[in-house]
Amino acid sequence: MTRSKIIAALTIAAAATFSFAGSADAQPNSALRPDKTVLLYADRLTDNSDPVTAKDVTAAGFEMKEDNGLTGPETINKAGNIGNINTNARFDLYFPEDPNGQMVIVCPGGGYSFASSYNEGVYVAEWMTGRGVTVAVVKYRMPAGHWNVPLTDIQNTFRYCREHASEWGVNQIGIMGFSAGGHLAATASTMYTDAATRPDFAVLIYPVITMEKGITHGGTRQHLLGKDSVWEDRKGKDWNEWDSEKATFKHLLDSYSLERQVSTDTPETFIALCSDDKTVPAENSIRYYRALIGCGVATEMHIYPTGGHGWGFSSEKYVAKDKFAYARGEFEVSLGRWLEEVHKKAEK
Repeated sequence: MTRSKIIAALTIAAAATFSFAGSADAQPNSALRPDKTVLLYADRLTDNSDPVTAKDVTAAGFEMKEDNGLTGPETINKAGNIGNINTNARFDLYFPEDPNGQMVIVCPGGGYSFASSYNEGVYVAEWMTGRGVTVAVVKYRMPAGHWNVPLTDIQNTFRYCREHASEWGVNQIGIMGFSAGGHLAATASTMYTDAATRPDFAVLIYPVITMEKGITHGGTRQHLLGKDSVWEDRKGKDWNEWDSEKATFKHLLDSYSLERQVSTDTPETFIALCSDDKTVPAENSIRYYRALIGCGVATEMHIYPTGGHGWGFSSEKYVAKDKFAYARGEFEVSLGRWLEEVHKKAEK
């Protein structure tokens, strides 16, 4: 089986996972809306069911060099989880009333199969802009086995934001990610291609880090790289093709195990998670923390005893019951203080 056939099989399998349909009730519990929506590749927004879209929609003009193979309209459920993102890949810009010069590019989680655009998107933007931070929430393309696609979207977002930073009064641009979005943020922190695509700092919330079985999140690994069986099955392959595909898969597992990609140039990082997270084991964050400290990268990590996974920024302001309520205030104070400190360092 050729690589293109592998990708085709993975794309079909990934497309089949999107079972929820567009919902007219998909409204966030926030009146905040973006000031501008920037399309990365399309000239116009088509078949849009996302209520969190700016009236001002513009095109960034990037060329889509690799398609993820997903077709049809996007899907969205009541929680704001957006699936089937392809040609409409975009980011929403939020400008604070009193900007402080700092900007955060946000990668919502969703196991690389959807983007949690409320809990880990618009609610984040409301908190950040209240602190003077400019925000870009990225609704990136799902990989469907095209592992380069999400990072390409994030890097193009960085390129656009760097180009417009001076007109926005921005002098520092970092990245923030949740769960699989945390994996994407850590990928951007370690696999940047130049100064424009390197984040100035990183915030990782209950992130997936490694691709190692038993420690990684299975859905994240599968949606990013595909099923092990597709790579390892020899049926219909000669030995050279089978051996080459196994070697490629091994290389990808190593490359996307981000604890192995940390260097002395990895940006300063803030990590937060809960000990009882049964979706993404704490070992993911611990491995990344150890790698950062080992390379001398300034790092702060907070591990809270309970709260599980996916608490994001869904405080009681937005949801009836906040499973992280007991520590949310402490978390927000710590993150706010850290963001101020990392910004002061950049201004010296």
